[in-house]
Formats: sequence, C-alpha cells, structure tokens
Amino acid sequence: MIDNPLQAERLLAKRSRTLPLAARATPEAVAIIRENAPGFEGNQPCRILDVRDSGDAGGIVCRLDLQGAGGDRELCVSITHLRWDPRAPLSHEVTAYQKHRVKRLRRLGA
Repeated sequence: MIDNPLQAERLLAKRSRTLPLAARATPEAVAIIRENAPGFEGNQPCRILDVRDSGDAGGIVCRLDLQGAGGDRELCVSITHLRWDPRAPLSHEVTAYQKHRVKRLRRLGA
C-alpha cells in the first residue's frame, strides 16, 4: 500500500470542505493539461472543483475546470502534480501527503 489510508481519508475530507480552490500545476501536469486545453498558461492557477481518492493507482486526484483555458471539459490530475500557496488552507497537510506518496513511489520503483 502506497498511501497511509487514514492520512489520505482525513486529508480528502478536509480538502473537500475547502472547495473550490486554486493550485498551480507542475511542469509535468502542464504538458498534460495543454493537450486538453491548448490555451492553458503554465503559470496560471488551476481551479479545483472536486477531490477523490483513486487508491494506490493515483492517490488523491483533483478534478480541474479547464473551460477558462480554452478547454471544454474537466481533467483529473494527481494531487502530487499540483503546488499550493503555503498560506492556503491545509497546504502543510497536502505537502506532507505529497512527500510521503512520492517517497513511497520511489521506494517501490513506480
């Protein structure tokens, strides 16, 4: 198991109560987002509409609204591919989750 189920469940519940919110995409996520929304600027904030747990396959994923960036739909991105303003609600908890998940993935060679 990659994620600590209790940590993921708590974070998911707390993060759901703070929606909608904004985050910035990592360079890897920007490339994927641009495939779906060509007008997306890499430095613009992503609007997060929903968060869900996809299990070990993707961990916590965020549903992004791409309509304002030239896209006509939404896209789900792993929370590990988003960056948060350190002053945003729960940013420290999200960062801790991200670090734990990335560390576990590296250990497992995924």
